[in-house]
Amino acid sequence: MIWWGWIVLGLGLLLAELATPGGFYLFFFGISALLVGLLDVFGIAAPAWMQWFLFTVLALITLKLFRKPLLRRFREPEGRVVDSLLGEPAVALEEIPPGAMGKAELRGSAWNARNAGETPIAKGRRCKVERVEGLTLEIRC
Repeated sequence: MIWWGWIVLGLGLLLAELATPGGFYLFFFGISALLVGLLDVFGIAAPAWMQWFLFTVLALITLKLFRKPLLRRFREPEGRVVDSLLGEPAVALEEIPPGAMGKAELRGSAWNARNAGETPIAKGRRCKVERVEGLTLEIRC
């Protein structure tokens, strides 16, 4: 393939990575195509079979070495959003006995709530979120 074909292919794969919600797969193939295009400009990867071989090897090696670190760098830790609910006020939507489950409203949404205190929580009472376990709040008044 001609050197500019590799450059166009590489840029196309990089744009496709931006357009899709993928997990950094096309990115490495795009980088590999750009590298093969640069190598072809300098005459290092002359035969077509060598270009395709380098494209494949470079893509797989960069994918293996750099994908996980990139994912770690750009993805937010999973527990972060839920943990921000700690200390927030929640309003009991029903009476909740100690240690029992009920419903509470937090930020305009109804949640499953467990009474973490030793006294019953009356309907309409404001409580504090102490812990979040999945989609269940542990609240105490």
